[in-house]
Parts: sequence; structure tokens; C-alpha cells
Amino acid sequence: MFENTDKTSLNELGEFGLIQHLTQAVELTQSSTIKGIGDDAAVLDFANKKTLISTDLLLEGIHFDLRYVPLKHLGYKAVQVNLSDIYAMNGIASQITFSIGLSSKFPLEAVEEIYEGALIACKKFGVDLIGGDTSASAQGLVLSITSIGYADEDKVAYRSGAKEGDLLCVSGDLGGAYVGLQLLEREKNIFLENPNIQPDLEGKDYIVERQLKPEARKDVVELLEHLGIKPNAMIDVSDGLASEILHLCNASNVGCKLYEEKIPIDPMTYETARDFGLDPTVCALSGGEDYELLFTVPQSDYDKIKGQLDISVIGYITEQNAGKEMISKSGHVHEIKAQGWNAFKR
Repeated sequence: MFENTDKTSLNELGEFGLIQHLTQAVELTQSSTIKGIGDDAAVLDFANKKTLISTDLLLEGIHFDLRYVPLKHLGYKAVQVNLSDIYAMNGIASQITFSIGLSSKFPLEAVEEIYEGALIACKKFGVDLIGGDTSASAQGLVLSITSIGYADEDKVAYRSGAKEGDLLCVSGDLGGAYVGLQLLEREKNIFLENPNIQPDLEGKDYIVERQLKPEARKDVVELLEHLGIKPNAMIDVSDGLASEILHLCNASNVGCKLYEEKIPIDPMTYETARDFGLDPTVCALSGGEDYELLFTVPQSDYDKIKGQLDISVIGYITEQNAGKEMISKSGHVHEIKAQGWNAFKR
């Protein structure tokens, strides 16, 4: 894995030396960061804003496979996954902590790549890295990221705010990350059978990137602010569209009508899914890891949102007893069921 790289054992640095080495490039840009790395705790001041906090744990062999996930991409994605939760509250992310558990197989240069990816994400999204921890791990690579952000009290969007008659909207397109994963898994299995065969990913950059390097949708939060739209409810699409719709509806005690023909699916996702013998709609409903934003807005905001190319109106909210249904392209009605990611299913 690291055959072509000079290797420096982590034992040469020790924990504190490793932390000092990795964090020497950290720059603080947020006015809310009073004290970052270097003391027992960070100090933040959000004045009159509401503070938003979210934590994610990523485990080797469960959430990522290092046989095809580049370490720099992993660091970048780990941050993005966590920032997405802040944006899903209609907030702005401002700080993260980044903790890492490592087995002895990882040299310093590998850890540097992970942190480089994380710092690229921090710089792109204007987020300060303010702390974390390092530890030995007997079970492979472990990443734990906590993101912190803020929002005005009246602008925080909860899952529980959807109202009957609201438009159901989603950003971007769906299913690409799942189909990209199928492609990477196929090429991995071919390589394991015959290491002389090189991976064939030509022309599939978009869906591979959707899996390896997703982009949290801070821009959608900023767009809605610019348009003068405050979502009644919001959630990020991490476990598949169907699962997130059910989370939102159950939290809000409402039902919904989802239209299959309105679900945004990129042509490359659609064609590649078909090549794998998969239903593109099922990939969008149950695939997960797209990290788009699913949200509801009042019907009165339709004129503001209808011309936005990166936002699709895919249905509407109904009263609870009407159920949670998808109307297929052929006009048939199907109950929406969650078949997405299960953290405890192996």
C-alpha cells in the first residue's frame, strides 16, 4: 500500500510529537474561535447564535475500504460527512475536532495524507480545526470527527417542522455515490482475482467522485438564505432518499407523496446502474452517501425555488393518515420503505 513511499514509524515521534507535527499547518480563520489547538480545551464564542454540534465515527472495514479509498480523499470525506449534518440544520459549520486511531501498519506519511485531505476540506469550507486526539488502534484505522456550527434561533431547521401542503425538495442528484461504490467494488474484486488487470474507471469520474469525494451542500444553505426561504424541515441524504423521507415524516407526524419521475438522477448514474442490472430509482431511494439536502418549504415559496437548476421539487407533504407513498412513472402507488444503510448489519 505504501511501497513507493519513504516510511517514518510513528514510534519515532510519539503521540505529542505526532500531534505537533500534524497540526503545525493549522490556521484559524473563524472569529468565533478564541482558542484552538494547544490547551486542554478549545474556547469558542458564538455570541447570540445557537450552537450546533454533530459527531461521526468512521471505521476501517465498515465505512471505508483502503484498497480503493485514497487516504487524502478519506480525510476530506470524513470532514464533509460531518459538516453535512450542520448544513442539514440550516446552519453554518465553523469548527471541527479530528481524532484518529491508528494501527502500527501506518507510517507517518500515511497519517499526513489523511490530515492533508482534512485540512483541504477545512480550508474550502472555512472551518477551523480546533482539536482532537490520537491513539493506537488494534482494529485498523478509526476516525472520529465532531463538527460545530451556528445559526440564528429562528433559522434552525429541524426534522420535525414539515407541514401539510409543504413542497418536498432535494438538492443535486441522487444514487451516484451508491453506483460509484458498486463500480469500485467490482474493480477491486477483479484486481484481487488478477492483480495484473488494472482498474477500468474511464469515463466514470463523476460517480466515482460522488463516492470518494462528496461535497457537503453549504452552498444550498447560502442559496436558500439568498432567496429568502426558511425551510420548515431539513435532513441530509446520508442513508438513502427513502430512509430520510421517513425520518422527516415521522419526526413531523405527516405523510407525503413522492413522484418517481421527479427524483433527480444523473445520466451517468442511470446508465451505469442499468449496466449493473440495478434499478436507478432503487439506487436513489436506498443507496445513500449522496449528502444532498432534503427539505420542505411552504407552497408560497414555489416561485422562488422553481427556477433553481440544482433544486428539484419531488413531491409534497400530506396529513399523517394519508401515508408515505411514491407514485411510480407508470402511475402505480407504492408505500415508501427504508432499505438504506444499517450501521449494525454486516
